[in-house]
Amino acid sequence: MWYNIGNSPGDSISGLTPTLWVGCLLLRKASSMERVIAYVDGYNLYYGLREKGWKRFYWLNIKAMVGHFLRPGQKLVATKYFTTIVNYPEAKRRRQSSFLEALQTLSDFQIYYGHFLADSVSCRECGHTYRTYHEKMTDVNISVEMMSDAFQDQFDVAFLVSADSDLVGPVKAVQRLFAHKRVVVAFPPARSSKALKQAAGAQIYVSRTTLAKSLFPDQVVKPDGYVLRCPPEWR
Repeated sequence: MWYNIGNSPGDSISGLTPTLWVGCLLLRKASSMERVIAYVDGYNLYYGLREKGWKRFYWLNIKAMVGHFLRPGQKLVATKYFTTIVNYPEAKRRRQSSFLEALQTLSDFQIYYGHFLADSVSCRECGHTYRTYHEKMTDVNISVEMMSDAFQDQFDVAFLVSADSDLVGPVKAVQRLFAHKRVVVAFPPARSSKALKQAAGAQIYVSRTTLAKSLFPDQVVKPDGYVLRCPPEWR
C-alpha cells in the first residue's frame, strides 16, 4: 500500500479535557486496531465508472471495495454512502432502486441522500429551452458527517472516495484539529484532484482489479427473502 497513517509521538486530540484525553489513550491502548470510516461520494464514483465505460462494475459492493483499501491493523467500523434518488426515466430509477436495496443489506452501512436542482437552459442557436438537473448536497452531507465523526472520535482514519475539490475544507480541518487522525483520499476511476492530493494525508486510486473483486453476486437476498437481481444492462 502507498500511504503511512500511523500515529506519531505527541499526537493529541483538540478540544478534549485531560480526563477525557487520558480515557481516550487507555481505550486506544486497549485495542491496537485503527478504526476506519469510509465516506463514499456516490455520483463522483458513478461518473468515473461511466466515463471509463465500466457498466459491469455498477453492481458494486461498496463496503467490499473499501475493505480492499485496509491495511493490517485496521478495522472498517462504518461505510457512509452519499447519493441522490433518480426519479426518471423509469428504467433508470428501477435500476438505482435495486442497487440501493442491495447496499441496504450490508452491515454497518448508511446511505445519505441529497437532491437534484433543476436549471433552465436556452439554446443560442434555436432558442429552445430545456431543463437540466444537477446533483446537490453531497459535498455538504459528507462534510457534516466527517466533521461530526471526528469530533465524536468515531474514527482514526477516514477514507474519502471522491475527487470533488469542494471537500478540501473538511479534509484540512479534520487533520488540523485532530493531529492523530488521517484522511486518505481514494480517487474513483478517471477522477483526480490536485487540491485533494495536497490536502489529504495520502491518496490511493480505485483500480479495475479492486472493482472486479468487489461486485455483488448476480442475486442478492434481502432479509425478508426478496431476491434482488443485477440489472441485465449492467452485465
